This record gives sequence, structure tokens and C-alpha cells, in this order.
Amino acid sequence: MEDNAIMTFDIQTPSLATAQRSLGPGNPTYPLLPAQLSGCPKTSSETMQFPLEVAYDYASATDVSFARGTHWQDWQAILPPRHPRATMPVGGTPLVDVSSVAPPRFREQKVFIKDESRNPTWSHKDRLNTFTISAALYEGATTIIVASSGNHGISAAAMASRAGLDCIVLTMPEVSPVVRDMILGYGAYPVFLPADARWPAMRALKELPGTYPVSNLTPVHTGHPWGPEGYKTMAYEILADLDGATPAAVVVPTGYGEMLYGIYKGFNEARLLGRIDRIPQLVSVEPAARGPLHHALRANTPATTVEAGPTIQSGTAVTVNGYRAVIAIRDSNGIPLLVTDDAARAAHAVLARQGLWQEYSSSAAFAALDDIMAFDADGPVVVIGCSTGLKEPAEPRPAAATKPDLASLRHYLKTEFGFDI
Repeated sequence: MEDNAIMTFDIQTPSLATAQRSLGPGNPTYPLLPAQLSGCPKTSSETMQFPLEVAYDYASATDVSFARGTHWQDWQAILPPRHPRATMPVGGTPLVDVSSVAPPRFREQKVFIKDESRNPTWSHKDRLNTFTISAALYEGATTIIVASSGNHGISAAAMASRAGLDCIVLTMPEVSPVVRDMILGYGAYPVFLPADARWPAMRALKELPGTYPVSNLTPVHTGHPWGPEGYKTMAYEILADLDGATPAAVVVPTGYGEMLYGIYKGFNEARLLGRIDRIPQLVSVEPAARGPLHHALRANTPATTVEAGPTIQSGTAVTVNGYRAVIAIRDSNGIPLLVTDDAARAAHAVLARQGLWQEYSSSAAFAALDDIMAFDADGPVVVIGCSTGLKEPAEPRPAAATKPDLASLRHYLKTEFGFDI
């Protein structure tokens, strides 16, 4: 896949996508394919790499609606072309009302979890990989390569397999058995490496014919230009579920910031198309032990690198932010927050009692509400629940057995759990 080759589509598509647009100074554009996988060639430097997005002919998107009942097929005009072999149904995840356990000051306006664990591989990454795999198929790839400690690798493995592609997942020996088993179950090939060795391995593999990276290749995160476009559908779905009403805020677990930017862009497109009159405030939530976006914004710099402090919030445990996230927070008058592991654990327990078993980084987003006094506008608050907690490493717990008679059962429940019946 040569980055400087111009490619054309050989199928009809309802997409109004026109080009790749740099988020760097001057916003230079490039053909829609091949995907610029190493950031913007014209505006990036050795110390700063700028990502790209997909540009559209918005003037022709006159029929796009976000009314209740609309779904992906109604939004194809403002999404990248979806390859005919990228057929996995994705999205349509519910808004789950958790107002009763939210901070009292937000209960009247309603607080919802958008439960992304209902996606096919139990996470939000299925939205991103719908379009990274589509781009790979259009570019003639045969083998997907991805570096991931969990959700991204699992999703890429599933989407690649369904599309008839091979997939190599560069991951670490300490990933949970669930992650390993899902990757293997989808027919992908996990390669276990120290965390820092995954990127040299990615760069080596991408030199082989037919391989196609769907992970970041640059020191400052840029990622795949098509991927974050899939996250726009989260904004579209929120609007549809609220029958076109704009929420006060959307609270987003944030690693590199692709999802944060995609949600921002989705709402901004709805505003550009005249369907809403404002963008909700976006709240980025990062582990207190790291938080590169938080520190970049405080330093008024496009990106920064932080120490890899220990955290249980593995889904957002990055050491460098991407520039997309800076734009999303800046342009939505957003709020960058840090959340401790203790707060994430406490929120995890609260959400579990609501029937939501979320990963710790998603629980941290719910915990962040404790640190917010108010938002700029009225309306509901939506917290993004990225993924199930079933994928996270867990300590084995010995289970004591008991007898089936009533006295033994009552004694067991009392001694093990303090429960009287």
C-alpha cells in the first residue's frame, strides 16, 4: 500500500466523502485513498504529527436526519464508503438511565450510560474498525496488523475475519485470558511482545506485501483517518434517541482521543447541517496517574508525553495524547478531568448494582460527574460506557463449597456475604 498512490473506487457508494483533510496548519487535503497512515506529510514534523480526517460534500447532504428511528443507513452520506464485505451490524447501543445513582444535582436533567458493551465484540472499537477494515479492503489488503492490549485487537480480529482477511494482533503476555481467547477464537494470530516492542514489530510487518496497519504508527498519535469517522455514529445515535434534542454534555473516557473527536465531529456535523444549534460540552476523562491530554491543555500545547504511572484504567492508560482530542475539548468548551483509580473502583461498584459491568476506564467517566458542579446548558448528560469489564485481568477467587440443606445454605450466605434470608 503506497501512501503516494492515487486510488479510485470501482463500486457505487452513497457516501459523499471527498478527500482526506489534515488537521494540521492550513488543512491540506489528499485523495480519499490510500489512507495516510503516518499523519499529514505536509504539516507534520519530527516532534509533532498531525492527524487527518475525512472531508464530505456537506452541501449535498440535504436529506440527512437525526430524528428518532434513524440509523446508520440514514447517515451513509456523511460516513466513509463502507465496503460490501464489511457487513457486521454495529451500533444501535442503548442509553441506560442511571439518574438514580448519579450526583443529586444532575438527577432531574437525567444521566444516561451509552452502553457500548452491546456491540458485537463488546466495545466501541467495532465502530472504528468498520471503516478501517473497509479502507483495507478497498486498498487490496490481505492481512490486518494491529497493536493492542484489548478492545482494538479483539475488534480488528473479528472484523477482519468476517471480511475474509487475516489478522495479526501484537499484544502483551499479561493480557487477560478473555482477550487472548477472543483473538484466537476469531481466527487471528496473537503475537506476545513487551509493550514497547509492539511498535517496531508493527513497522517491520507493514513492509510485507498485503499487510495493512489499523494502529497508530507515529510518536504523537495520528491513527487511521477513516477510523474516528465511525465514532461519529455515537453522536448521531444520541441525537436520534433524544429525538433530535442536544444533550448538555457527553462524558468520554479518553486515551488517544479518537472517540472524543469522533463524537465531537458528529455533533458538529449536525450543527453544520442545521439540525441542532449547539454542540454539547465534552468532558474528557483520563487516569490521574497519566492524563496527557489534561496536561497538554494546561500547557497550551498540541501534544505532550507523560510518565507511565500505574493505573487500573487500562483502556485509557496512554502516555501521549493525540491532537484530535485537543480540538474536541477546545471547540466544545469542554472540561478535561483526571480520575483516580479509587474513584473508578467505587463507580464500578455503583454501576454494577445498576446491571452494568463496565471496564474501569468507563466507570471513571461516571465517577467524573462528582467533580463537575454544572454544565453550560440544560439537557441530559450522557456518559460513554466503552466496554465490558469481562475483558480486564482478574485475580482468581477461591470458592468455598457448602451443603444443599437449608441450614447450611443460610449459614453460607451469612458467613460469606453477610446476607440473612
